[in-house]
Amino acid sequence: MTDYPAAIDSEAQLDELLSRPPREVVALLKAVQGDLVFLGVAGKIGPSLARMARRACAEAGVDRRIWGVSRFSNSQERAQLEAHGIETLQGDLLDPAFVRSLPPAANVFFLAGMKFGAESNLSLTWAMNTYVPALVAEQYRASKIVAFSTGCVYPLVAVGSGGSREEDKPEATGEYAQSCLGRERMFEHASLRYGTPVSLLRLNYAVEMRYGVLVDIAAKVNSGAPIDLSMGYFNVIWQGDMNAASLLALGQCGSPAKVINLTGPETLSTRQVALAFGKLLGKAPVFAGAEAPTALLNNASRAHALFGKPRVTPEHMMRWIAGWVSHGNRLLNKQTHFEVRDGKY
Repeated sequence: MTDYPAAIDSEAQLDELLSRPPREVVALLKAVQGDLVFLGVAGKIGPSLARMARRACAEAGVDRRIWGVSRFSNSQERAQLEAHGIETLQGDLLDPAFVRSLPPAANVFFLAGMKFGAESNLSLTWAMNTYVPALVAEQYRASKIVAFSTGCVYPLVAVGSGGSREEDKPEATGEYAQSCLGRERMFEHASLRYGTPVSLLRLNYAVEMRYGVLVDIAAKVNSGAPIDLSMGYFNVIWQGDMNAASLLALGQCGSPAKVINLTGPETLSTRQVALAFGKLLGKAPVFAGAEAPTALLNNASRAHALFGKPRVTPEHMMRWIAGWVSHGNRLLNKQTHFEVRDGKY
């Protein structure tokens, strides 16, 4: 942690940290052949992930094209990506003609999908999470594909179990999780049919200063809102560490598709995290309900063996977040809904 500051004071500083490539990523992108495309780049993860790739290529002395694809409803996001050397393409991935027009790229990162509001528009949820992956898998059947999935495809497991492993059978609860499993199946199908090398990243949950489970809890402690304890335990990973692991997953793509759980090694207690934030913020948390004996937990031992353990600890994240929240810095105001137990997001 010697490379990291004691506090994060601005979004510019945060974005620099989230996109700072470790030496392993620089080495990988020096060795990897071909251009990169990030599909669904304008979400919470895409900008810093694409920027880390660009910075790693620059440090490696490799000249390659990096595209970011999105509908870009926010023109400022597009301008920021272009300012960092990411070429942008605007369009709708639900449009087959647009997908067929996308440039050839040897390395594809699939970040598109729908979670928020999934339950209120189930047909769009399935279209984004299953139909779009089918289109992309066909278009990029000759490429390496790293596709983001979710730990929500696993069932709730006993708190002391250590979390679901990649070899465990998915039991997707609710249509959001089912549609995400459909996403995986589309990429798996292409991998088997065409020999497409694929890595499927089952992520839960990425955290930075503006968004994530820890931010949800800190904001509630700060405002005095009650904290639901029914999902009493969870996993998280610093988004910068997640970005690095996601880029390194290019080196793990295979056929059949390779599944990799992506999160931190700790099982965190909702209650204990809230109490810790209470001390940092000088406010007593308000609790509602009680901890259930099961939770949505992932075991990411495979990722840690492949990529190393996350560099940023939950304790360090919490100190950063407490400072960020107490100073009234900008939040994305998008709840993770990590406390949901019935799959209805």
